[in-house]
Amino acid sequence: MGIWILLPIFLPVIVGILLLLPTGAGAAAGKDQSPQGDLEGQNSQGDSGSQAHPSNGVQESWRIRFARMTGTFDESPESLSRLHTLTAAALIVSALLALAAAWSGDVSFTWFELMEGIPVYFQIDDVGRLFVTVISLVWVLVYFYSFVYMEHEGKERRFFGFYLIVYGVLVALSFSGNLVTMYLCYELMTLTSMPMVLHSGSRESIMAALKYLFYSMCGAYLGLFAIFFLYQYCDSITFTAGGTLNLALAEGHTGILLAAIMASLIGFGAKAGMFPLHAWLPTAHPVAPAPASAVLSGIIAKAGVLAIIRVVFYIVGADFIRGTWVQTAWMTLALLTVFMGSMLAFREKVFKKRLAYSTVSQVSYILFGLSTLAPTAMEGALLHVVFHAIIKSVLFLTAGIFIFRGNLSRVDQLEGIGKKMPKTLWCFTFASLALVGIPPMSGFISKWYLAQGALEANIGVFGWVGPAVLLVSALLTAGYLLPVVTNGFFPKKKETGGHLTVHAAAAEAGNADSRETDAADAVAARNAGQAITADAQETDPLDGITEAPAGMLIPLAILSALTVLLGIFPNPLIQFVSKIAAAVL
Repeated sequence: MGIWILLPIFLPVIVGILLLLPTGAGAAAGKDQSPQGDLEGQNSQGDSGSQAHPSNGVQESWRIRFARMTGTFDESPESLSRLHTLTAAALIVSALLALAAAWSGDVSFTWFELMEGIPVYFQIDDVGRLFVTVISLVWVLVYFYSFVYMEHEGKERRFFGFYLIVYGVLVALSFSGNLVTMYLCYELMTLTSMPMVLHSGSRESIMAALKYLFYSMCGAYLGLFAIFFLYQYCDSITFTAGGTLNLALAEGHTGILLAAIMASLIGFGAKAGMFPLHAWLPTAHPVAPAPASAVLSGIIAKAGVLAIIRVVFYIVGADFIRGTWVQTAWMTLALLTVFMGSMLAFREKVFKKRLAYSTVSQVSYILFGLSTLAPTAMEGALLHVVFHAIIKSVLFLTAGIFIFRGNLSRVDQLEGIGKKMPKTLWCFTFASLALVGIPPMSGFISKWYLAQGALEANIGVFGWVGPAVLLVSALLTAGYLLPVVTNGFFPKKKETGGHLTVHAAAAEAGNADSRETDAADAVAARNAGQAITADAQETDPLDGITEAPAGMLIPLAILSALTVLLGIFPNPLIQFVSKIAAAVL
């Protein structure tokens, strides 16, 4: 039965790879770009070069058959429709298989031995269930949103190919049963998600993707450094609740082990956006397509959280670092990142970059909860993993709609957007209230548990500094999100700007009259004010913008509804995460 774990991993990866394989369409510039022309060109090349490369004909034939079946030779509506159908079917079936595997009980499977004593091993436990469920939910909904959005970006076949591959890798990461398997999947996730950042091919996107790769790889190498040492002093590298560190072997080597653990926290924290390796997030998000930004922030950043959970609570054990300088440094970095990210988001005017800084801050809420090594705070951290994944997906998908409909990328361009796109802005409103932590939204529940857990934990001054920083961050979150809502529904500039211009002109005319100037000057000033008003109306950036299409609104509305429903009915999720916290603490 364990082999069934591999199905939701390999199905999306295989389909994604097939989508990425060259089919010969448009291989030569200036030649016939039709499917028939491509087929003829490939057949003629296969005939002329069959002796030199006897395998090429076979390779091209099955590629051509796959391309014909999926309609991926061109960008016609019929081809894109078949592409959407194929990829949607592959993703939905993979998600259902992943959920079925996750909730069918504790299952394990050894795929093969990488080397003696180090297998590539998969194991399903409660943490894996939680993460794979959140990943599958968000990944599928963002995927349906991307059907419409990627018409704006183009290169859909490549995007959907990598999108499927990354999903399979994330399922493998969630089901990883030991340190080495987790590390391999973690690195694969970085390599396969990087093309989604550089999708547009612009210089900015390429540089952002390289920055993402550099930070992620450097962080992963720090994690690998820790794995080398942990392998020497642990009874097993298989994930076990409470840890597998052999204290007898570790005696006398505590210093180097603590240094290795700290390296892993900083290294895996890079993916989670923790200071000092946080800078890739605000660089990558503005240039990536909105669906990619949503999953980068909502899901892929949580891969760093998952890796830290596995190292601290399933290999090392919380007791080994409790009260040490590692715990103090971890709490300090997490709280510093919470405050720093909130301040930078508050000051930022580019909308997606503001949301990226917000992710830097919010994911460190999770890391702070974990760093307290207290059950209640850990429950809050795991709750925030779920809630933030949904909330931040809504916010980035909303930003994508603004770009898709009107190329609106700055906060100051969104004044009055609620008049044009009320449904979209209402979704943004619900998500914003949830992220701030306003009851009964979901974010309130997780932040309550985080603050309560910090107060209950025996962590000294951090017991009150932590909740204080979280409170300040919540106020800053309100400061950088809620003005978008209020100005969007109740604009000042759009409704009053023209009238102010008219009044200014009238005042000028009145002053002219009071100075006994010619009456014609007053009329001219009045006409000038009206002309300025007309010009302002003609250049209104919101002119012609309409509500988002249903294909984008439906996934957005479902995610927005979850931000509310999970806050009103949180008990099943709270009970589940409480079981996880109780097992490791």
